[in-house]
Amino acid sequence: MVDSLRLPVYLDHAATTPVAPAVLAAMQPFFSDVFANPAAAHAAGLEAREAVETSRETLARLIGADPEEITFTSGGTESDNLALKGVARAVLGERRHVLVSAIEHHAVLDAARALSAEGFDVETLPVTAEGIVEPEAVADRISARTALVSVMHANNEVGTVEPISEIGRICREAGVPFHVDAVQTFGRAPLDVRASFVDLASVSGHKLYGPKGIGALYVRRGVRLVPCQDGGEQERGRRAGTLNVPGIVGLAVAAEAACAEREAESARLATLRDRLMAALLANVPGCRISGSRRQRLPNNVHVCIEGVEGEPVLLALDAAGVFASAGSACSAGSTEPSHVLIAMGLGRNLARGALRLTLGKDTDAAAVEYAAEAVAHAVTEVRGMAATGS
Repeated sequence: MVDSLRLPVYLDHAATTPVAPAVLAAMQPFFSDVFANPAAAHAAGLEAREAVETSRETLARLIGADPEEITFTSGGTESDNLALKGVARAVLGERRHVLVSAIEHHAVLDAARALSAEGFDVETLPVTAEGIVEPEAVADRISARTALVSVMHANNEVGTVEPISEIGRICREAGVPFHVDAVQTFGRAPLDVRASFVDLASVSGHKLYGPKGIGALYVRRGVRLVPCQDGGEQERGRRAGTLNVPGIVGLAVAAEAACAEREAESARLATLRDRLMAALLANVPGCRISGSRRQRLPNNVHVCIEGVEGEPVLLALDAAGVFASAGSACSAGSTEPSHVLIAMGLGRNLARGALRLTLGKDTDAAAVEYAAEAVAHAVTEVRGMAATGS
């Protein structure tokens, strides 16, 4: 074992990340010194408002948007809800058809389910065995009745990156707004909303070393959107409520750093990712890689292991000082296999043996080596207990 190993080994960066020291330092003054409401007309309010608008400009620049196209929210879930419900409810006439992929985050799927209860015809786009939404599937299903298409940039469980530019072009040619959940990719993969024909995009702070409770929704100029909460005219009438100034500042600083480091860090993480995948395949019998090997987030390792349940493996890993997950953090505690894996065609028994290990800035070769050994030991232990009935 490499001497530099530091326990615990945190491999759940897709669920959340620690706030970076520089982000925390940038946020600190806005808790106590520059604390005024940015909607206030006095000089203290103006100072806070300037910080908000500077942050808005930063986010817009990083995704190729204009500042007025950025709406701050409480995070990815609110952004997804505002995008789906806001656009669908703004559409007039016969456009009552909504297309969402089968592997979307529950923030999208549950928002779509709510629209279905309102009388919208919600249709699910299939995916391949690798979790890819094929553009042809969108082209076959989009119509003059379609109000919105929503396909995530990369899946939060298996890490498959979707062909959003091709899908976006199809939507643009059909005159249908295209929403992308970019929570897992912002700061990890290039995102240019203009080049990708994206009309709405959701991002979140706590996935890229920023604070929890802050996110943003890009809304292309000209896209009609009905607000989902009332009580004020903040954010150009799109989202009522006092702005989270410290969070907004932290989101912008975190995003700037993540995008600046993205190319080098992605290459480093991809090398570690492939090393971990190879070790698991070599040392864990019945281990299968989930998702695309080629179109994949650089930090995502997702496997399904035959003959074991994910939960006891996670408990054994926790005891060994390795923090991982079975999939989406929003589904933690569910006894049902992942809807993502089922949509990809995996059997329910194999899907219950899911394990997601997602790498981050603090992950090094020693951590990867230790994690691979810990997984192999945990699986052997769980299988042994099952064989003896203990």
